[in-house]
Amino acid sequence: MSHLKQSFSVKFEYNVYFTSSLFDTGNTTLFSFFKARSSDALKKIYFVVDQGVADAHPELTANIKTFFAGQTEVQLIEEILIVPGGEASKNDTALFDQIVAAVDLHKIDRHSYIAAIGGGAVLDLVGYAAAVSHRGIKHIRIPTTVLSQNDSGIGVKNGINYKRKKNFLGTFAPPVAVFNDDEFLPTLSDRDYRSGISEAIKVALIKDAEFFCWLEDHAVQLAARDAESMNYLIRHCAKLHMDHIAGDDPFETGSARPLDFGHWAAHKLEQLSDFQVLHGEAVAMGIALDSVYSFLTGMLSEDKALRILNVLTDLRFNISDPIIHIKDAGSPILKGLAEFQEHLGGLLTITLLTDLGTGQEVHEMDHQLLIAASDYVAKFIKDKESLNTTH
Repeated sequence: MSHLKQSFSVKFEYNVYFTSSLFDTGNTTLFSFFKARSSDALKKIYFVVDQGVADAHPELTANIKTFFAGQTEVQLIEEILIVPGGEASKNDTALFDQIVAAVDLHKIDRHSYIAAIGGGAVLDLVGYAAAVSHRGIKHIRIPTTVLSQNDSGIGVKNGINYKRKKNFLGTFAPPVAVFNDDEFLPTLSDRDYRSGISEAIKVALIKDAEFFCWLEDHAVQLAARDAESMNYLIRHCAKLHMDHIAGDDPFETGSARPLDFGHWAAHKLEQLSDFQVLHGEAVAMGIALDSVYSFLTGMLSEDKALRILNVLTDLRFNISDPIIHIKDAGSPILKGLAEFQEHLGGLLTITLLTDLGTGQEVHEMDHQLLIAASDYVAKFIKDKESLNTTH
């Protein structure tokens, strides 16, 4: 018996830029990026824009065209594709086909760029199309929501939903750059603005107790949409995510996914609600459930579990939706455990909390304790509402 062995590594490197008014002609951030990557090959750039962003910023497409007029480093493709925002963009494979068709029509090659402007779902869709077209076209992300600027938009995952399962099709393909423009945030609805804060709570709970304390102290300002507080949250949260990605398993070849704390229930909740519950809202509910479960197993003290529930409600999250309430072993949300394991492969691996800022992996979840945890969260909300009413 004989064999040949191959082993090699590939270095991935990209920057996340923080700026304001990216397409203002006086802003040199994009120009500098393209100039640093200049070569003899003709480079094109094709834009895909979230419909919600286009509606909120009607001048955006004109600004893009003005910005690239006379630019010699890269050639703008005049057609700018507008796609539905939110989870609808990941549920419709026709949108994926449309982007691939544009790659063919406009002769977009591996030296060129596909840029996505929008929330995390649109970035996921466009990133997936870019990654599989010609085995990889350079992808630029311009996130426009709190959630995508602090979490999904700065990572290495892309994907679409398929067979009614979250991210069933996808790739690990880092972008060539991410541009966080804070001028997109003021036009978000309160619901979308708040939704993205849950991912900051999540990463703080598993990575950074000091950051969790900061979130507690600034919950009122964040809920009131204080720009300075939000800019700090986004930058610090992005750094924590990028530090994690640079660790031992950036492409998640193992079964562990600590950044998915609270997500096994969140993903199923999104699907059961037909995606009427936003991802960040579902994550907030999943965090509440798994934090209380951590307490009931004896891993986490009750006072710390209550601090987590209080910061979630201080940020005006609904953490006890009827869809996520676990009444018995047949409750639909529990199917999320099996689907989470299927998506990960290998052992069921769930991150729970042993302290604020410290996670620990477990490989089984007790259904009776989950029922108790769900009831605990529901009672917490009922008691808090009753207290607020009496005052």
